[in-house]
Amino acid sequence: MTKVKPFKGIRPPREMVTQVASRPYDVLNSDEARREAEGNPRSLYHIIKPEIDFEPGTDEHDPKVYGKAVENFNAFCDKGWLVQDDKERYYIYAQTMNGRTQYGIVIAANVADYMEGRIKKHELTRRDKEEDRMKHVRINNANIEPVFFAFPDNDALQAVIDSVTAGEPEYDFTAPDGFGHHFWVVDDDKMIETITEEFAKIPYLYIADGHHRSAAAALVGHEKAQANPSHTGNEEYNYFLAVAFPASHLNIIDYNRVVKDLNGLTPGEFLARIAENFEVKEMGAEEYRPAALHNFSLYLGGKWYSLTAKPGTYNDNDPIGVLDVTISSDLILRDILGITDLRSDKRIDFVGGIRGLGELKRRVDSGEMAMALALYPVSMKQLMDIADTGNIMPPKTTWFEPKLRSGLVIHRLD
Repeated sequence: MTKVKPFKGIRPPREMVTQVASRPYDVLNSDEARREAEGNPRSLYHIIKPEIDFEPGTDEHDPKVYGKAVENFNAFCDKGWLVQDDKERYYIYAQTMNGRTQYGIVIAANVADYMEGRIKKHELTRRDKEEDRMKHVRINNANIEPVFFAFPDNDALQAVIDSVTAGEPEYDFTAPDGFGHHFWVVDDDKMIETITEEFAKIPYLYIADGHHRSAAAALVGHEKAQANPSHTGNEEYNYFLAVAFPASHLNIIDYNRVVKDLNGLTPGEFLARIAENFEVKEMGAEEYRPAALHNFSLYLGGKWYSLTAKPGTYNDNDPIGVLDVTISSDLILRDILGITDLRSDKRIDFVGGIRGLGELKRRVDSGEMAMALALYPVSMKQLMDIADTGNIMPPKTTWFEPKLRSGLVIHRLD
């Protein structure tokens, strides 16, 4: 059973929230963060991308950059740009994209649940990325940014969400990307108790997005436990910041591929090879989006094609084999194009579905890429099945949108 707790959130005054709130640290580079924070000393980028306060080109992993993060965090608190709540609370955080709103509960998740596998992952993490975030958590003694969890739908938790969000939000704004962000404080003691009790009945939580942040937060908490001779398990460092959404609220969008060349094949030869394992149908110049599982969209030579995997080329009883990313990686990228390592091969790039099929067309028409492949999105059920069976998804499988806004609430580890 999973263990969560309320916490004394550190967050901006209502009138400052749009100045403080930012995109997550890992969705933009240093130059983009510098531009977005220009003229705004209250931007959270000064804490999560503190290299922007140094000369362009400064290594973001330089010790002085991490030092600047904690200096800025303390300054934000001293100046009243971030203020700690006076009691332990939960929060409700909702996001609106394209007229659709998803509602999550902001929790302090348990380090032991992560270490012992009750918080399940579906992606591999890289040690260098973990270490970067661990340094950031250690030096700030805080989880500045939340991770993104899913949990199986729960009627009692949904009732709390519905009740709290019937009231006025504490924060309510539209970010520059057009996505809406809405945030409520859960003040009622009975509701706080209900949230804790209902999560205790849920056997597993699932990392949707933020595997490196989750690993880093849990590992720092574990370090602190080992270093404390009078450790009890109740200390604040035993918990880390997360926003947990009912699984039915979440929508995974497609994550597509573009490839620089056809591995020495002509377009005709390439299509003939594909036809060995797929039903190929030319769709013309109009954008074609995959219609169902095991249907793919290929853009090649100014035309769109529908590719449908033939029976026998996939295994619907295998949580990995059923994935369209597995089918396309094995039968097209590996067997025809010779791309075996999606993480390191420079011939392939990945395009989040938020950019639309037009971005695939643009990159092929420009001559930068030879072909593009659009995939039908993975479902939350597939993600949870993979995590439940202890499997790991192939690289670049899931894309969640909208991303959590950082800076709405922070969790301190003491």
